[in-house]
Amino acid sequence: MHHDTPPYHEASQALMNAGFHKLLGYKQGRWAAGETEVFLDIEPHHLNLGGVVHGGVLSTLLDIVCAQSGTYCTVRGNVRKAITLSLTTSFTGQCQQGTLRAVGKVRAKGTRVYHASGEVFDDKGNLLAIGEGTFRLRSGSEHDAGVPLVL
Repeated sequence: MHHDTPPYHEASQALMNAGFHKLLGYKQGRWAAGETEVFLDIEPHHLNLGGVVHGGVLSTLLDIVCAQSGTYCTVRGNVRKAITLSLTTSFTGQCQQGTLRAVGKVRAKGTRVYHASGEVFDDKGNLLAIGEGTFRLRSGSEHDAGVPLVL
């Protein structure tokens, strides 16, 4: 189910093993120019008091895939980074267990700013959340080659 496709693998692994990304615990799926996919195995700490996946987890997954869809890097060991300027989320379903799949796609882009949309599904294919956002590439990240990874 999870794919490790060069050249992004090393850099994305390093990013997923740092800070908040590590705490969330998602895994990289496919990633190509303009689109991405991540997976999250639901754990008890992802649930709200009602026993379903917390909306903050769904919003975070949308933020990750929307931002990441515009930051594919063509050079092994380098990365491209973006910051979120705005993110809108709509919740469409609930889930208590299993694996979540989030997908993101760039919809429009300029030199440094791009617009992306994302969706989160449960492992039965039910849509749980939809999001769209505007993102700005950080300095050096406007080029496909990106910059060396520094954590």
